[in-house]
Amino acid sequence: MIKRTLYFENPAYLSLKDKQLVVKLPEVEKNDSLPDSFKAESIRTIPIEDIGVVILDNKQITLTHGLIEALLENNCALITCDSRRMPVGLLLPLEGNTVQQERFTAQIEASLPLKKQLWQQTIQAKIENQAYVLKKCRNTEVRNMQKWASDVRSGDSDNLEGRSAVYYWKNLFPMIEGFTRDRDGVPPNNLLNYGYAILRAVVARALVSSGLLPTFGIHHHNRYNAYCLADDVMEPYRPFVDKLVVEIVDAYNVEMQRIASLPTDLTKDVKIKLLQIPVLDVMINGQRSPLMVAVTQTTASLAKCFLGENRKIVYPDFE
Repeated sequence: MIKRTLYFENPAYLSLKDKQLVVKLPEVEKNDSLPDSFKAESIRTIPIEDIGVVILDNKQITLTHGLIEALLENNCALITCDSRRMPVGLLLPLEGNTVQQERFTAQIEASLPLKKQLWQQTIQAKIENQAYVLKKCRNTEVRNMQKWASDVRSGDSDNLEGRSAVYYWKNLFPMIEGFTRDRDGVPPNNLLNYGYAILRAVVARALVSSGLLPTFGIHHHNRYNAYCLADDVMEPYRPFVDKLVVEIVDAYNVEMQRIASLPTDLTKDVKIKLLQIPVLDVMINGQRSPLMVAVTQTTASLAKCFLGENRKIVYPDFE
Protein backbone atom coordinates (compact mmCIF):
# COMPACT_ATOMS: atom_id res chain seq x y z
CA MET A 1 0.00 0.00 0.00
CA ILE A 2 1.24 3.51 -0.84
CA LYS A 3 1.79 5.49 2.34
CA ARG A 4 0.66 9.10 2.49
CA THR A 5 2.96 12.12 2.83
CA LEU A 6 1.47 14.78 5.10
CA TYR A 7 2.71 18.38 5.03
CA PHE A 8 1.74 20.88 7.75
CA GLU A 9 2.53 24.52 6.94
CA ASN A 10 0.17 26.31 9.35
CA PRO A 11 -0.23 26.19 13.16
CA ALA A 12 -1.93 22.97 14.23
CA TYR A 13 -2.64 20.68 17.18
CA LEU A 14 -1.76 17.10 16.24
CA SER A 15 -2.84 14.29 18.54
CA LEU A 16 -3.84 10.62 18.58
CA LYS A 17 -7.28 9.07 19.05
CA ASP A 18 -8.48 5.59 18.11
CA LYS A 19 -5.36 4.97 15.98
CA GLN A 20 -6.07 8.15 14.02
CA LEU A 21 -3.98 11.29 13.64
CA VAL A 22 -6.28 14.11 14.75
CA VAL A 23 -5.73 17.59 13.29
CA LYS A 24 -7.16 20.62 15.07
CA LEU A 25 -6.66 24.28 14.16
CA PRO A 26 -5.66 26.62 17.05
CA GLU A 27 -7.53 29.60 15.62
CA VAL A 28 -10.71 27.54 15.63
CA GLU A 29 -10.20 25.84 19.00
CA LYS A 30 -9.43 29.13 20.80
CA ASN A 31 -12.34 31.08 19.28
CA ASP A 32 -15.11 30.93 21.89
CA SER A 33 -17.54 32.68 19.55
CA LEU A 34 -17.66 29.71 17.22
CA PRO A 35 -20.31 27.04 17.83
CA ASP A 36 -19.17 23.59 18.94
CA SER A 37 -20.69 22.04 15.84
CA PHE A 38 -18.41 24.17 13.62
CA LYS A 39 -15.37 23.23 15.70
CA ALA A 40 -16.22 19.54 15.40
CA GLU A 41 -16.58 19.82 11.61
CA SER A 42 -13.16 21.50 11.32
CA ILE A 43 -11.35 18.51 12.87
CA ARG A 44 -9.62 16.19 10.42
CA THR A 45 -8.47 12.61 11.02
CA ILE A 46 -6.10 10.31 9.12
CA PRO A 47 -5.47 6.62 9.94
CA ILE A 48 -1.97 6.17 11.36
CA GLU A 49 -1.43 3.06 9.24
CA ASP A 50 -1.85 5.14 6.06
CA ILE A 51 0.97 7.58 6.90
CA GLY A 52 4.54 7.19 5.65
CA VAL A 53 6.05 10.68 5.95
CA VAL A 54 5.06 13.72 8.03
CA ILE A 55 6.63 17.13 7.36
CA LEU A 56 6.33 19.85 10.02
CA ASP A 57 6.94 23.34 8.61
CA ASN A 58 5.69 25.72 11.28
CA LYS A 59 7.02 26.55 14.73
CA GLN A 60 3.48 26.64 16.15
CA ILE A 61 2.70 22.97 15.55
CA THR A 62 2.08 20.92 18.70
CA LEU A 63 2.34 17.10 18.77
CA THR A 64 1.40 14.79 21.62
CA HIS A 65 3.86 12.14 22.76
CA GLY A 66 1.22 9.49 22.07
CA LEU A 67 1.04 10.56 18.43
CA ILE A 68 4.83 10.49 18.03
CA GLU A 69 4.93 7.00 19.52
CA ALA A 70 2.19 5.76 17.17
CA LEU A 71 3.88 7.26 14.11
CA LEU A 72 7.22 5.65 14.96
CA GLU A 73 5.59 2.29 15.67
CA ASN A 74 4.12 2.53 12.17
CA ASN A 75 7.62 3.17 10.78
CA CYS A 76 6.77 6.74 9.79
CA ALA A 77 9.50 9.29 8.98
CA LEU A 78 8.96 12.57 10.84
CA ILE A 79 10.66 15.60 9.23
CA THR A 80 11.06 19.02 10.86
CA CYS A 81 11.90 22.24 8.99
CA ASP A 82 14.00 25.22 10.05
CA SER A 83 13.35 28.98 9.90
CA ARG A 84 14.14 28.95 6.17
CA ARG A 85 11.39 26.32 5.76
CA MET A 86 13.95 23.74 4.68
CA PRO A 87 14.04 20.19 6.15
CA VAL A 88 16.52 20.11 9.02
CA GLY A 89 15.67 17.06 11.17
CA LEU A 90 14.55 13.46 10.68
CA LEU A 91 13.07 11.16 13.33
CA LEU A 92 12.94 7.41 12.68
CA PRO A 93 12.00 4.35 14.78
CA LEU A 94 14.73 2.36 16.54
CA GLU A 95 13.00 -0.94 15.80
CA GLY A 96 11.78 -1.53 12.27
CA ASN A 97 12.27 -5.22 11.59
CA THR A 98 11.75 -8.45 13.55
CA VAL A 99 15.22 -9.83 12.63
CA GLN A 100 16.98 -6.52 13.06
CA GLN A 101 19.95 -7.82 15.09
CA GLU A 102 20.77 -10.45 12.49
CA ARG A 103 20.70 -7.91 9.69
CA PHE A 104 22.67 -5.32 11.66
CA THR A 105 25.41 -7.90 12.15
CA ALA A 106 25.47 -8.89 8.47
CA GLN A 107 25.59 -5.25 7.43
CA ILE A 108 28.43 -4.33 9.79
CA GLU A 109 30.46 -7.42 8.84
CA ALA A 110 30.01 -6.96 5.08
CA SER A 111 33.34 -7.38 3.27
CA LEU A 112 35.06 -4.52 1.48
CA PRO A 113 34.91 -6.31 -1.91
CA LEU A 114 31.14 -6.72 -1.53
CA LYS A 115 30.67 -3.05 -0.65
CA LYS A 116 32.79 -2.00 -3.63
CA GLN A 117 30.69 -4.19 -5.93
CA LEU A 118 27.49 -2.73 -4.51
CA TRP A 119 28.83 0.79 -5.02
CA GLN A 120 29.74 -0.07 -8.61
CA GLN A 121 26.13 -1.15 -9.25
CA THR A 122 24.85 1.99 -7.54
CA ILE A 123 26.91 4.38 -9.66
CA GLN A 124 26.11 2.52 -12.88
CA ALA A 125 22.40 2.87 -12.15
CA LYS A 126 22.79 6.54 -11.21
CA ILE A 127 24.67 7.50 -14.38
CA GLU A 128 22.23 5.57 -16.58
CA ASN A 129 19.30 7.42 -15.00
CA GLN A 130 21.10 10.76 -15.33
CA ALA A 131 21.67 10.04 -19.01
CA TYR A 132 17.96 9.37 -19.49
CA VAL A 133 16.99 12.68 -17.84
CA LEU A 134 19.49 14.63 -19.93
CA LYS A 135 18.33 13.03 -23.17
CA LYS A 136 14.62 13.27 -22.34
CA CYS A 137 14.58 16.81 -20.95
CA ARG A 138 17.36 18.51 -22.92
CA ASN A 139 17.85 16.25 -25.97
CA THR A 140 21.58 16.33 -25.17
CA GLU A 141 24.13 13.81 -26.44
CA VAL A 142 24.53 11.11 -23.80
CA ARG A 143 26.56 8.38 -25.49
CA ASN A 144 29.53 9.48 -23.38
CA MET A 145 27.51 9.00 -20.19
CA GLN A 146 26.30 5.59 -21.34
CA LYS A 147 29.93 4.64 -21.96
CA TRP A 148 30.95 5.91 -18.52
CA ALA A 149 28.15 3.87 -16.93
CA SER A 150 29.36 0.68 -18.62
CA ASP A 151 32.98 1.43 -17.64
CA VAL A 152 32.36 1.87 -13.91
CA ARG A 153 34.64 -0.51 -12.06
CA SER A 154 34.45 -1.96 -8.56
CA GLY A 155 34.27 0.89 -6.05
CA ASP A 156 34.17 3.39 -8.96
CA SER A 157 37.95 3.68 -8.66
CA ASP A 158 38.08 5.99 -11.70
CA ASN A 159 35.49 8.37 -10.20
CA LEU A 160 33.25 8.19 -13.25
CA GLU A 161 30.46 9.43 -11.00
CA GLY A 162 32.29 12.75 -10.72
CA ARG A 163 33.03 12.97 -14.44
CA SER A 164 29.41 12.27 -15.23
CA ALA A 165 28.20 14.86 -12.71
CA VAL A 166 30.22 17.67 -14.32
CA TYR A 167 28.72 16.96 -17.75
CA TYR A 168 25.24 16.35 -16.35
CA TRP A 169 24.86 19.56 -14.36
CA LYS A 170 26.47 21.67 -17.06
CA ASN A 171 23.78 20.61 -19.53
CA LEU A 172 20.73 20.13 -17.31
CA PHE A 173 20.10 23.85 -16.73
CA PRO A 174 21.78 25.50 -19.75
CA MET A 175 19.68 28.64 -19.37
CA ILE A 176 21.40 29.40 -16.05
CA GLU A 177 24.92 30.53 -16.86
CA GLY A 178 27.59 28.64 -14.96
CA PHE A 179 25.11 26.53 -13.00
CA THR A 180 26.68 23.98 -10.67
CA ARG A 181 25.17 21.65 -8.10
CA ASP A 182 25.89 23.32 -4.77
CA ARG A 183 23.79 23.03 -1.63
CA ASP A 184 24.22 26.76 -1.01
CA GLY A 185 24.21 27.72 -4.69
CA VAL A 186 21.74 29.66 -6.80
CA PRO A 187 18.23 28.32 -7.52
CA PRO A 188 17.10 25.77 -8.46
CA ASN A 189 19.60 24.30 -5.97
CA ASN A 190 17.02 25.13 -3.30
CA LEU A 191 14.44 22.94 -5.05
CA LEU A 192 16.96 20.11 -5.36
CA ASN A 193 17.82 20.43 -1.65
CA TYR A 194 14.17 20.18 -0.67
CA GLY A 195 13.49 17.27 -3.02
CA TYR A 196 16.55 15.34 -1.91
CA ALA A 197 15.58 15.83 1.75
CA ILE A 198 12.21 14.20 1.08
CA LEU A 199 13.88 11.41 -0.89
CA ARG A 200 16.41 10.84 1.90
CA ALA A 201 13.63 10.44 4.44
CA VAL A 202 11.83 7.93 2.21
CA VAL A 203 15.03 5.91 1.77
CA ALA A 204 15.98 6.03 5.46
CA ARG A 205 12.48 4.85 6.40
CA ALA A 206 12.74 1.92 3.97
CA LEU A 207 16.19 0.96 5.31
CA VAL A 208 14.83 0.79 8.84
CA SER A 209 11.88 -1.33 7.72
CA SER A 210 14.36 -3.70 6.02
CA GLY A 211 16.28 -4.09 9.28
CA LEU A 212 19.32 -2.05 8.23
CA LEU A 213 21.22 0.78 9.90
CA PRO A 214 21.00 4.00 7.85
CA THR A 215 24.30 5.11 9.44
CA PHE A 216 26.70 2.46 8.10
CA GLY A 217 27.19 3.09 4.38
CA ILE A 218 28.70 1.07 1.58
CA HIS A 219 30.61 4.13 0.32
CA HIS A 220 29.73 7.30 2.25
CA HIS A 221 31.52 7.31 5.61
CA ASN A 222 31.52 10.86 6.94
CA ARG A 223 31.86 10.59 10.72
CA TYR A 224 29.32 13.38 11.17
CA ASN A 225 26.69 11.85 8.85
CA ALA A 226 24.03 9.72 10.54
CA TYR A 227 22.54 8.62 7.20
CA CYS A 228 25.49 7.38 5.13
CA LEU A 229 23.67 4.30 3.84
CA ALA A 230 20.59 6.35 2.96
CA ASP A 231 22.84 8.71 0.98
CA ASP A 232 24.34 5.70 -0.82
CA VAL A 233 21.05 4.06 -1.75
CA MET A 234 19.33 7.26 -2.85
CA GLU A 235 21.93 8.02 -5.56
CA PRO A 236 20.12 6.24 -8.45
CA TYR A 237 16.86 7.83 -7.27
CA ARG A 238 18.18 11.40 -7.42
CA PRO A 239 17.58 11.73 -11.20
CA PHE A 240 13.84 11.23 -10.58
CA VAL A 241 13.94 14.31 -8.35
CA ASP A 242 16.09 16.14 -10.91
CA LYS A 243 13.57 15.46 -13.68
CA LEU A 244 10.74 16.82 -11.54
CA VAL A 245 12.75 19.96 -10.75
CA VAL A 246 13.53 20.47 -14.45
CA GLU A 247 9.82 20.27 -15.23
CA ILE A 248 9.04 22.82 -12.50
CA VAL A 249 11.76 25.19 -13.76
CA ASP A 250 10.67 24.88 -17.39
CA ALA A 251 7.01 25.45 -16.51
CA TYR A 252 7.95 28.52 -14.46
CA ASN A 253 9.99 29.99 -17.29
CA VAL A 254 7.17 29.45 -19.78
CA GLU A 255 4.66 31.04 -17.43
CA MET A 256 6.90 34.06 -16.76
CA GLN A 257 7.89 34.24 -20.45
CA ARG A 258 11.55 34.55 -19.62
CA ILE A 259 14.67 32.50 -19.01
CA ALA A 260 15.41 32.75 -15.32
CA SER A 261 15.94 30.72 -12.21
CA LEU A 262 13.22 30.23 -9.67
CA PRO A 263 12.71 32.57 -6.71
CA THR A 264 14.91 31.98 -3.69
CA ASP A 265 11.89 31.18 -1.51
CA LEU A 266 10.01 28.00 -2.26
CA THR A 267 6.35 28.82 -2.89
CA LYS A 268 3.50 26.66 -1.67
CA ASP A 269 2.75 25.50 -5.21
CA VAL A 270 6.35 24.39 -5.72
CA LYS A 271 6.39 22.50 -2.43
CA ILE A 272 3.16 20.72 -3.34
CA LYS A 273 4.80 19.50 -6.54
CA LEU A 274 7.94 18.34 -4.68
CA LEU A 275 5.79 16.49 -2.15
CA GLN A 276 4.76 14.21 -5.02
CA ILE A 277 8.21 12.59 -4.95
CA PRO A 278 7.16 9.51 -2.90
CA VAL A 279 4.50 8.66 -5.50
CA LEU A 280 6.48 9.37 -8.68
CA ASP A 281 6.28 6.53 -11.21
CA VAL A 282 9.44 4.47 -11.63
CA MET A 283 10.24 1.18 -13.35
CA ILE A 284 11.71 -1.56 -11.17
CA ASN A 285 11.99 -5.27 -11.89
CA GLY A 286 10.24 -4.60 -15.19
CA GLN A 287 7.14 -3.18 -13.53
CA ARG A 288 5.86 0.34 -12.95
CA SER A 289 5.73 1.29 -9.29
CA PRO A 290 5.42 4.34 -7.02
CA LEU A 291 8.87 5.50 -5.89
CA MET A 292 8.18 4.81 -2.21
CA VAL A 293 7.27 1.19 -2.98
CA ALA A 294 10.29 0.80 -5.26
CA VAL A 295 12.61 2.02 -2.51
CA THR A 296 11.42 -0.78 -0.23
CA GLN A 297 12.31 -3.30 -2.96
CA THR A 298 15.76 -1.72 -3.23
CA THR A 299 16.44 -1.86 0.51
CA ALA A 300 15.09 -5.41 0.78
CA SER A 301 17.45 -6.50 -2.01
CA LEU A 302 20.34 -4.77 -0.24
CA ALA A 303 19.59 -6.67 2.96
CA LYS A 304 19.77 -9.92 0.97
CA CYS A 305 23.16 -8.85 -0.37
CA PHE A 306 24.48 -8.34 3.15
CA LEU A 307 23.06 -11.72 4.18
CA GLY A 308 24.79 -13.45 1.26
CA GLU A 309 21.50 -14.38 -0.42
CA ASN A 310 22.05 -12.12 -3.42
CA ARG A 311 24.84 -10.19 -5.15
CA LYS A 312 22.84 -7.43 -6.83
CA ILE A 313 20.85 -4.45 -5.59
CA VAL A 314 17.57 -3.84 -7.39
CA TYR A 315 17.49 -0.24 -8.61
CA PRO A 316 14.87 1.63 -10.68
CA ASP A 317 15.02 3.15 -14.12
CA PHE A 318 12.69 5.30 -16.21
CA GLU A 319 11.48 2.81 -18.81
